[in-house]
Amino acid sequence: MTQTTITPEQLAQKKRKRVRGSFGRYRFMAYFTGVFLLLLTVEVIYTYLIIAHSSDAPKWFWYVYAIHGWGYIVYLLVTVDLGLKARWRPIRFLLTLIAGTIPFASFYYEHINAREIRQQFDF
Repeated sequence: MTQTTITPEQLAQKKRKRVRGSFGRYRFMAYFTGVFLLLLTVEVIYTYLIIAHSSDAPKWFWYVYAIHGWGYIVYLLVTVDLGLKARWRPIRFLLTLIAGTIPFASFYYEHINAREIRQQFDF
């Protein structure tokens, strides 16, 4: 019976491949969540500050609320997946997870995380 030995370079390549997949999903969901959060912000401003009654708001606004809500749940899942594979510290986890609830923050944290992950894993 032969036993194959995995070299450290093969192990690093395997980890890099796993992180690359998670990284791509995270980047997509960060932008997706950020765009829908900006739409949601515009709709809230329109609904509560511009029109006289919130009941006069278009009914399709509900779809943007729902899409952002479900998108944020997926964003949480892919962020946890990437954070575990990249071994983020707890504070970085928390700030990145919260970034999907603050307008423009998901774009900012995506940029910061992308730069660090590319540097760390040589993408």
